[in-house]
Amino acid sequence: MKMESSGSLEQILQDAKLHRQVNSLIVAHLRENNFTQAASVVASATMTPLNVEDPANRLLELVAKGLAAEKDETLRGFSGAFDLGGPIPGSRGAGADFSSIQDRKGLSKSFPKHETQHLSEHKNVARCARFSSDGRFFATGSSDTSIKLFEVSKIKQMMLPDSRDGPTRTVIRTFYDHTQPINDLDFHPQNNVLISGAKDCTIKFFDLSKATAKKAFKVIQDTHNVRSVSFHPSGDFVLAGTDHPIPHLYDVNTFQCYLSANIPEFGVNSAINQVRYSSTGGMYVTASKDGAIRLWDGVSANCVRTITAAHEAAEVTSAAFTKDHRFILSCGKDSTVKLWEVGSGRLARQYVGATHTQLRCQAIFNDTEEFVLSINEPNNEIVIWDALTAERVARWPSNHNGPPRWIEHSPIEAAFVSCGTDRSVRFWKETV
Repeated sequence: MKMESSGSLEQILQDAKLHRQVNSLIVAHLRENNFTQAASVVASATMTPLNVEDPANRLLELVAKGLAAEKDETLRGFSGAFDLGGPIPGSRGAGADFSSIQDRKGLSKSFPKHETQHLSEHKNVARCARFSSDGRFFATGSSDTSIKLFEVSKIKQMMLPDSRDGPTRTVIRTFYDHTQPINDLDFHPQNNVLISGAKDCTIKFFDLSKATAKKAFKVIQDTHNVRSVSFHPSGDFVLAGTDHPIPHLYDVNTFQCYLSANIPEFGVNSAINQVRYSSTGGMYVTASKDGAIRLWDGVSANCVRTITAAHEAAEVTSAAFTKDHRFILSCGKDSTVKLWEVGSGRLARQYVGATHTQLRCQAIFNDTEEFVLSINEPNNEIVIWDALTAERVARWPSNHNGPPRWIEHSPIEAAFVSCGTDRSVRFWKETV
């Protein structure tokens, strides 16, 4: 009998260990996503315990990271005036862990004071804003069909009390390529690319590395008003929430559109106000005008959970995952903000004390997910709650002439942007 060398034997053992780990991840993934029968079949075939303990969505997290690394070189592809690539600076916290939220009581945290600065004005309502994943840039979209790109470092320099540089131009680029109002924006997770969704039924791709570019270099023509857009963490796919009740999933390279074959029941008006991927791409969530929040499997595109009447009879205007994708924060025209458990669909927290019944506004976390922010329309205020205790801890004048249309928080620091029905864009940062 031929004996295996110690080196090859070690490799065989390593491979066997790797296969066991992969099998465990697959079983855990199927079980966590309620594919119980499939999990049982795989567990039996691979002799893997059905109750194997692996972190929820660990498989999806590893796949997303692998795809992002594999595509890094080929998708980076853009170089020029400035760079959105490179390592993402660490935020001041890892994000909230609400695993025992139902049992937590105690004193609410104080939200730090912020100073604010008027940055620019669109020619019509400033409708939306989005930060890049590294927090170095943000963009705003308007009813005037324009998109403005801002650089955060220049804004901070302008806000210094002893700044001697004179007037600073914080808008570093303006794009004009839509024919109707802009509804939503998103930055590519790795490359110098910004996308926009608009009422003209298009998703447009803008190359940020070309200083003179004013027009999109790629265009996806949808069949409906594009209300919301969200990049997959790998950058290979884009989700579009439209007037159609089912999210439209596009391959970035081929522009092929995929629709779920698993169609849930929809209300009378099921247009999608917002769609957002989880941090791993394993799930995405939609907030609909029919009052439902729907969870979708990021791989199969099947709807795996529907929370009907999430905001009573009112439409849901926003829904987004926490960083650990265990919870969803939603906002509705019933003047409430709510926190939902992803695993059970159970309501975990409700934040009240702000009125929003007219605008398609959103509720957001701050960068550490310790606080929740939204707007109060009648009094033109920004309202802040302690995320854990749900106590309202601050109410600030928005300094807009009329209620803010949109607020968006930096993913890495204590800073956020507000966009107004008064056409203006304001930047807010923590007072040192």
